[in-house]
Amino acid sequence: MPDLNGIPVHPDCRHFRGDIPCRPNKEHGYQCANCPVYAPIQQRILIIKLGAIGDVIRTTPLLRRLRQEYPAAKITWLTLTPAILPAGEIEEVLKLDLPSVLHLQQREFDILFNLDKDKEACALHDSIKAHQKFGYRLHPEYGVAWPSNTLANHKFLTGVFDELSIQNEKPYVQEIFELCGYEFRGEEYVFDTHEDKGYDWTQLPTGGLRIGLNTGCGDRWTTRLWSDEKWVSLIRQLQHAGYAPVLLGGLAEDERNQRLQAATGAAYLGTFPLEQFINMMHQMDGIVTQVTMAMHISIALRKPTILMNNIFNPYEFDLYGRGQLVQPNRQCVCFYRGSCKLGTSCMEELPAEKVFAAVQASVPR
Repeated sequence: MPDLNGIPVHPDCRHFRGDIPCRPNKEHGYQCANCPVYAPIQQRILIIKLGAIGDVIRTTPLLRRLRQEYPAAKITWLTLTPAILPAGEIEEVLKLDLPSVLHLQQREFDILFNLDKDKEACALHDSIKAHQKFGYRLHPEYGVAWPSNTLANHKFLTGVFDELSIQNEKPYVQEIFELCGYEFRGEEYVFDTHEDKGYDWTQLPTGGLRIGLNTGCGDRWTTRLWSDEKWVSLIRQLQHAGYAPVLLGGLAEDERNQRLQAATGAAYLGTFPLEQFINMMHQMDGIVTQVTMAMHISIALRKPTILMNNIFNPYEFDLYGRGQLVQPNRQCVCFYRGSCKLGTSCMEELPAEKVFAAVQASVPR
């Protein structure tokens, strides 16, 4: 053990920070000499998964396997959205910025997983020192994303050729595990419910099972949008059956949710910061959603998820046996498209009755 001015110091401990006191020192006054919670690092692991938020969430099952394989590892995760990760489960969560890049490039890791094809992520794969590297790198001649090794070939190819993506029958999480050299065994997400924050939800309905209705889909692939008329029909069917529908969404859905509340009397509490929104979803008994961030949160919270899908490969989504995936009665011809080739989105061919039946099957009263 090295010492500084005669004081023993453990820079190899998972708790050691270097810039500020570690938690054991702050909470219990422990110092490195004879520290009862000294945890020597045996492996240093870096995960690069920048965004989007939903993809970061659905990559967290990998943490469970890494903890099993390397119980004494220090895990560092570089991302654009640190707040979405369960900080208590990861030793070091870093936001992608210049200070993080500078200090990561001066470190050395045992294993590096780059799970993004963004050029900056691939450049970091190439410039950060690690004994083993998985995922994606930059092609040395052409500067585009390229598989780091053959394990990444499948996921790479389904991402660059629509025809191969349509044929794919592997869920996203399985693809990520295989890219990292592991067999997927149904590992669940690692996620924070924020139940310890003390949020007050007395305004939520108390009679009947709460069904959260996430009414938006983002602005990239608006072919996923369901009409107000369909939402109103679903809400009324839920109310008639004794469920308590709760409208969910962010600022982009606020106007729509106010309209739906006025038309049906469904509960709508407004918009909230991310942690509070997650905790409100945790109060639901089931969630109806499009393929959005809320879908990933719902799966991570282990809620029965009724997933409305049209433009994506249905095999991509693993609901872990909780909930159902429902699709329009007309086959979608707009794979990963933001506008409908036929002029009218096939989502208009998804009856509210079909979604309601899925709620009844997944969240029985």
